[in-house]
Order: sequence, then structure tokens, then C-alpha cells
Amino acid sequence: MPREAELSNNERAFVLEALQQNIRLDGRALDAFRNIELAFSDEYGVADVQLGNTRVLTRISASVTAPFPDRKFDGIFTVTTELSPMASPAFEVGRQTDTETLLSRLLEVALRRSSALSTESLCLLAGQKVWSLSATCHILSHDGNLLDACCIAVLAALQHYRILDTTVKGEEVIVHSVEERNPIPLAMLHHPLCVTMALFEGGEKVVVDATLMEQQCSEGEVVVTANKHGEVVQIKKLGGVPADALVLLNCMDIAVAKVKELDLVIKKALEQDARERDVGGLMAELRAENER
Repeated sequence: MPREAELSNNERAFVLEALQQNIRLDGRALDAFRNIELAFSDEYGVADVQLGNTRVLTRISASVTAPFPDRKFDGIFTVTTELSPMASPAFEVGRQTDTETLLSRLLEVALRRSSALSTESLCLLAGQKVWSLSATCHILSHDGNLLDACCIAVLAALQHYRILDTTVKGEEVIVHSVEERNPIPLAMLHHPLCVTMALFEGGEKVVVDATLMEQQCSEGEVVVTANKHGEVVQIKKLGGVPADALVLLNCMDIAVAKVKELDLVIKKALEQDARERDVGGLMAELRAENER
């Protein structure tokens, strides 16, 4: 089974000695993210996120299906990840690694179980037909901090996506094409984002958005998921050295501040994409046509 290339003793010593002096190899502050590049496709619901050398492409797809028997009034929302050898030689096609399992579980808690998306709004006909929404994360390049990159990509893609409009007549559901009606945005309840922090020096030093080299040298990780209002969704301590309660509180404070910055990045990218699509006020005209 392929393994991630391990650091040499010299590389590890160099990274750790630099961190002792509060220096990172790329010149960032300990609590700074790498440069974030967020782009959208011409197709709604496709987001491309670059976090330094880590790159993730997320695509949203939807289909009409039957609801779960115990959730007759809720639609279905799933998040899946695909790690290929293109991203890292440690990944294999068709073989699920521990990294992929952990990534999927953390994203599920952060986005699906936190009710970021209103699944009730996906219900078309109670107990019979609902929208099934799927977010697929394709990992294109792996240089550390996959979770934060995936979370940004999924949340941006959900806000960018437009679902087809429908009409219910009795027990018949009519799905209108783009030519017939303007697609509508999803009902988002809040916007949770993940912030992953690596621990060093027995948990006393916290590093935000660690690169792959820094992750391999770290003594443990803490993941905090929160929204811009300061509401914490989850806190995960991923192995390694024990973390003091004060360290976790410090991580929460850092995460809440960083989530506001990330949310602003997504908001600006969405506004820029909307301006590029709204040529000559066409979108406002289409919305008025729908209302009539």
C-alpha cells in the first residue's frame, strides 16, 4: 500500500527549529492562512478552491428521488470526497484511506448534521418525492489542510448552485428547465466553516492552516467548525499530545476570527461571479419575468 513520503531528519529539525522562533517556511504568521483563490465555473454549483498548493474542485448535483421512510418531509444531502493518485502518491484508486474516511466524517458533521442547508426546502411531495443533493469533492492537489479547503469549496458551491424550479399539481411534480424558468438558489440556514490548527511544543504553540510538511511534524491537530456569528458547530481533537482546556479555548477564539475572514472571501467571490453573469441587468429582468 502506498505511503506518504516521509520527511528526512534534517527537514523535520529545520521546520521545528523555525517554528520555535515563530518562523514558517512560507513567511506567514502562525495564525495566517495561505492565499485563497476561489473560482466558479460557467455551470452553477462548481467551485474551484486553491489554498496555497492544495487544490479542491467541488461539484453539486441534484436529482428527484424518494425520501427516507423516517424523514418524509426532508430532502437528502450528502457530501463525498474523491482522493486520487493525481493529488498525492499516497492515494490509490478504489481504495479508501483513513484520510478519506476522516475527511468525509468531519465534512458530514460540519455541513450536513449542522443543518447548514435546509433539507425541508428540498421536499417536493411529502413522503413521495424530494430533491437529492450531492456535493462531490475532487482532491486535485494535496499540500496539507484538505479539510478547510474542502469545506470552503462545498460551502461556496452550495451558495453558488441554482436548483431547477418545480410546480406541484396534485401528486404530479413538474420540473421546469432553465429555458422555462429561472433556477432558484438553495435555502441556506447558516454558513459553517472549518479551521484546522496544528499543535507544537506540547500543545502550547498553535499553527493555523499547516502545510503538508508542518502537518507531518505536528504533535496533533484541533479542528473547530463555526459560523460568522461565533456559533461553534464542532470541536475535534485529532490524536497526538493532550491539549489543555485553555489551549482549546484559544483555538476556538482563533477559529471564530478566521471564519469571519473566510466567509468574507466567499462572499466577495460570489458577488464577483454575479456581476460577471449579470450582463446588462439580464438576471433582474429574468426574475421579474418569473414573478409575473
